[in-house]
Amino acid sequence: MDYYIDTHTHLYDEMFHDDAEDAVHRAMDAGVTRMIFPDIDSSSRRAMLDLAAKFPGHIFTGLGLHPTSVDSRWRENLEEIEGLTDSGTIAIGETGMDCYWSRDFVKEQEDAFEWQVRLACRKGLPVIIHSREATELIFNALERCRSLHPRGVFHAFSGSIETFRRMERYGDWYVGIGGVVTFKKAGIAETVKDIPLERIVLETDSPYLTPVPHRGERNESSYIPLIAEKIALQKGTSVSEVAEITTANARKLFNI
Repeated sequence: MDYYIDTHTHLYDEMFHDDAEDAVHRAMDAGVTRMIFPDIDSSSRRAMLDLAAKFPGHIFTGLGLHPTSVDSRWRENLEEIEGLTDSGTIAIGETGMDCYWSRDFVKEQEDAFEWQVRLACRKGLPVIIHSREATELIFNALERCRSLHPRGVFHAFSGSIETFRRMERYGDWYVGIGGVVTFKKAGIAETVKDIPLERIVLETDSPYLTPVPHRGERNESSYIPLIAEKIALQKGTSVSEVAEITTANARKLFNI
């Protein structure tokens, strides 16, 4: 059996209220032996930490403030997070910027994102970046932090190969490839052909972005092999090679 790491999954989401532990076991049965839970905000953090505690060595957690949760109280929320970062967290995030859902707190999003990148650098942790209609703002913040040598992953990467090459200027970055790569006419399906496998990690973003043939259903970590199969097809290699290299990438990035 091939073994995988799902580097971005929300199995603690309310959509898994009735079967979260079963979903974890299904993932493990599919070869997904490790899963990373990115943080959203204080409203779901306890559920995240409680589920992770039931599967030591298999589930790992980040801490952060999602951009759509940023408001005028962002600094207070992040100071609370900083006090928790020495309790076993393996990443800062998910953080970033999202100008799709709302532009009401764009400046606050930018400040909160940069604050979290700097925190990650101080703690020696990778950053999990959410970027939606905010590429230039993200890069501007990373430019200001470049001397700190940030590292991490651009979650749900959907950019061009030019965007991928540009991000390499700002630190040590991987791209998270998920279910969108299986969608018909998805641009990332073509772009992934040119992204080195050594820079890719796998993710589901469950319960969202469900891969084909389950599109329209709730996503879960057990579907990671479907994503690996599509990447292998696009890159003309074996599923086993995709599993081996992306798992090694994730272990190196997140130190797990």
